[in-house]
Amino acid sequence: MRPERTLAAALAAGPLVLDGGLSNQLEAQGCDLSDALWSARLLADAPQQIEAAHAAYVRAGAQVLITSSYQATFEGFARRGIGREETARLLERSVTLAREAGERTDREVWVAASVGPYGAMLADGSEYRGRYGMSVAELERFHRPRVEVLAEAGADLLALETVPDADEAEALLRAAGRCGVPVWLSYTVSGVHTRAGQRLEAAFALAEGLDQVVAVGVNCCDPDDAGPAAEIAAEVTGKPVVVYPNSGERWDAGTRRWHGGATFAAATTSAWRAAGARLIGGCCRVGPTAVAALAAALAAGETPAGS
Repeated sequence: MRPERTLAAALAAGPLVLDGGLSNQLEAQGCDLSDALWSARLLADAPQQIEAAHAAYVRAGAQVLITSSYQATFEGFARRGIGREETARLLERSVTLAREAGERTDREVWVAASVGPYGAMLADGSEYRGRYGMSVAELERFHRPRVEVLAEAGADLLALETVPDADEAEALLRAAGRCGVPVWLSYTVSGVHTRAGQRLEAAFALAEGLDQVVAVGVNCCDPDDAGPAAEIAAEVTGKPVVVYPNSGERWDAGTRRWHGGATFAAATTSAWRAAGARLIGGCCRVGPTAVAALAAALAAGETPAGS
């Protein structure tokens, strides 16, 4: 059902369960994502598959759904001959699909509109490097139109996610600054640094004192890096922390394949919570089964807000 409280109010009452990786669930449903637009292509070609993937996470216990707009940009769709008006409609659809899936349950489900980094549009793995050779002002101009459309589409907040670089975080925060919608800021990290190499203390400090930012943290990273990063985020900002790492497998952008074994474990959430995490879920290769185990682990420790 539609939430009766703001996300900030819910977080004050206890932890919330995020969903998992949308792309891996879509692949499990038989969708072909071997495309530069990745899951965003399905907004135009098979929106029912996106809603079904969201619904799978709702059934698993997710209380926050992240939309399929991570790689949906005006520039990316323009390469396919899709104009700005239609792109805006597809961005709005990403919010609608998540909302409709969330309304299938009698508990509150929040919708976070995904705003991925500039590198996601390039589809070359550069979101794991940052440092695109662009200024903060140029990045702000890139992000602002999409942020404005998603903010007006009715999402409960914006997820400024998988941010590899503090400069891009600054641009995203500027772009979202006047939209009137809460945001969370989530970096992709390596150890205690952003992917671009900045210390996390400085990176998280960008959100300190910004009331619009309701949570800060990390996603699309190794699970082993989540706990230390969560501690830094909480210490620097004093805000609730969002944590949703990958499975632990490693993505090779060149071969477009995952390597290694999964290390994501629901039992780890107790350490993340102790570090300050209040929004907890998974990113790439973390599916509904893992989210269900995570939801059960959180419920065993403390009943999540809204359940």
